[in-house]
Amino acid sequence: MTDRPLTLMAVHAHPDDEATGTGGVLARYAAEGIRTVLVTCTDGACGDGPGGVKPGEAGHDPAAVAAMRRQELEASCEVLGIGHLELLGYGDSGMMGWAANDAPGSFWTTPVDEAAARLADLMRHYRPDVVVTYDENGFYGHPDHIQANRITARALELAGTAPKVYWTTAPRSMMARFGEVMRELGAEWEEPEPGESEMPEIGLPDEEITTWVDATAFGGRKFDALAAHASQGENIFFLKMGKERFTELMGVETFVRVHDTTGAELPENDLFAGLR
Repeated sequence: MTDRPLTLMAVHAHPDDEATGTGGVLARYAAEGIRTVLVTCTDGACGDGPGGVKPGEAGHDPAAVAAMRRQELEASCEVLGIGHLELLGYGDSGMMGWAANDAPGSFWTTPVDEAAARLADLMRHYRPDVVVTYDENGFYGHPDHIQANRITARALELAGTAPKVYWTTAPRSMMARFGEVMRELGAEWEEPEPGESEMPEIGLPDEEITTWVDATAFGGRKFDALAAHASQGENIFFLKMGKERFTELMGVETFVRVHDTTGAELPENDLFAGLR
């Protein structure tokens, strides 16, 4: 036995990513007394500026956007009860194909071993029992999400892997329902026909998901954490639903377990199954 607290570490790319796919588990486990650590890899400077001004448009100040988004991230962490926020501070690489991909200091151009060494130091310090990040495609092909997956995998090699490692995902049934809801709300939501898109299809068939965590009791907090990122509200489609519908659709968070030393049976409903 040890006095060291059970620890969850979530590795995310940008401010606001922590709330979308893991806001529920971060809030739930923090409330259960588990130590929660959020690592945010980039400064979010390619997000919207005041009034929704886009990167590259007149009035978009990347440094000011990054400072604003840090304040919003801290507010989100407070809502979710996150105990420790660690900022790697790399430049936001923007969407795949943007000039920002290749900008000096961007996360996408940072050597994996360099960023992984910094993350490994954090892993040695916090000694997480559970580590969560994105899949190898960054869930939807964003370069910073892909890079977060890469540095997490390498950091785990360097630091000695955590007992349990997960990738965030979404069940295809939920993605279909989400599309229906967004169209009901008047949002543009076009799903490509099979074979039309070069990107892999988002999410997984329900039967391939290993871990379903019920965080509906914390749906309101998850919604409020997303709302704390007010400067990006135009891009956070989930806020259009309202809390009740949001919780109904987004209250259960889903993952694929990619490493396990506990022998916990699958499917499971707790990231810490086998650890307590």
